[in-house]
Amino acid sequence: VLGVLATKVENMVCSSADLSNSDKTDGFLKKTHSFRKGDFSGAFFQAGVSELTMACVCIGMSLHGGVIVACGTFFVFSDYMKPAIRMAALMEQPVKFIWSHDAFRVGEDGPTHEPVEQEAQIRLMEKLKNHKGHNSMLVLRPADVIETTVAWKMAMENTATPTALILSRQNITDLPAKENRYDEALQAEKGAYIVESDANPDVILVASGSEVSTLEEGAALLRADGVKVRVVSVPSEGLFRNQSKEYQESVIPTGSKVFGLTAGLPVNLEGLVGANGKVWGLESFGFSAPYKVLDEKLGFTGKNVYNQVKELLA
Repeated sequence: VLGVLATKVENMVCSSADLSNSDKTDGFLKKTHSFRKGDFSGAFFQAGVSELTMACVCIGMSLHGGVIVACGTFFVFSDYMKPAIRMAALMEQPVKFIWSHDAFRVGEDGPTHEPVEQEAQIRLMEKLKNHKGHNSMLVLRPADVIETTVAWKMAMENTATPTALILSRQNITDLPAKENRYDEALQAEKGAYIVESDANPDVILVASGSEVSTLEEGAALLRADGVKVRVVSVPSEGLFRNQSKEYQESVIPTGSKVFGLTAGLPVNLEGLVGANGKVWGLESFGFSAPYKVLDEKLGFTGKNVYNQVKELLA
């Protein structure tokens, strides 16, 4: 997406620390070149390793006006950027924060690079209102490539607040399409939507990001065992809470059995799951290992979704 924007949006500037190859902001860089001393003809700002400096410079460019600004790094390093994120929210600056490597699946980088508590912290900004009474930040954790495209559409159209795009490191299986996946993914603009559902489901499976495809694996096992299932993707709880009560009820009806899966702290989903459900999440910094090994060891598999839901329904 950044590669397309670099050629289509002439007033866009992108920034990254020393991680542009890893956080994929190099998709933008490959279509332009970086700022250099005495040469500002490029559109990419290379910030060394200082995430706070990068964020402050991006906010400064946004305040100056005339440019659309995006900056990227690993999600765990959003901690260094919190003061700047807070200021962008206060000043209603539409900076696009691109955070990759969104979970424990960072391979051998290990616990120091695993963003376990960061999603809970950033999602608080969806609940914190600005002076106009609006969500102070738009926080999006898309579930597959199509939902990511929609998330970028939402980010570019959001001119009132900062936007967070929380993205995976590993490959993700695309979600199933009923007819047209892009049209269906446009429902992400409401913060949460039904990916697929059996009639009168016994249980509602809820997640954001890469965990939604894991729910799909579990849903297949549950259906084979006669359990009726609904799968819900929630890229933005803040946006979902802004919808009418009727819409919220149509997606996650009050009193339903709900199972949530999150690669962060369970609190990420506890508000949606409620007292009738349960959340499988992380309560530690995890371990150092290839992500497929961690998925198995930490219970982020379709089989564990099956086991946890059966236990819930029992």
